[in-house]
Amino acid sequence: MIQERQDKKVALAVDTSSSEAPTILINNIVKLFETVKPDTILVQADFKIRSISPIKSDSIQYHNHGKSSYTLVLEWAAEEKVDTLFYITDVTGFFSEEIEVDYEMFWLVPGEFLPRVPFGKAIKVA
Repeated sequence: MIQERQDKKVALAVDTSSSEAPTILINNIVKLFETVKPDTILVQADFKIRSISPIKSDSIQYHNHGKSSYTLVLEWAAEEKVDTLFYITDVTGFFSEEIEVDYEMFWLVPGEFLPRVPFGKAIKVA
């Protein structure tokens, strides 16, 4: 999937709202993007965007409050004209129901449970 998007603007967002996230799995996903599509933009966010940077797997910082909102990242992706957004999250965060997503969206969901997503496609990663 990543290789098919070599000529596209791709971003990978990581939900950093909990340090209980499967960090090894998340780091491996980030490393995969780093290797296969090194121009991917890495967005770290919880209830706000914490950082936007070139992709680097050793740069992720987690927080322990458990609050996450997807709205700012989704709006950022639209403003930056991202073609494809991959979002590593458990899909328990908030998003504005008024948001319009006109780019390709993949929710990369770690764990056993694959929730319904409001738009885009959910993919279980383990």
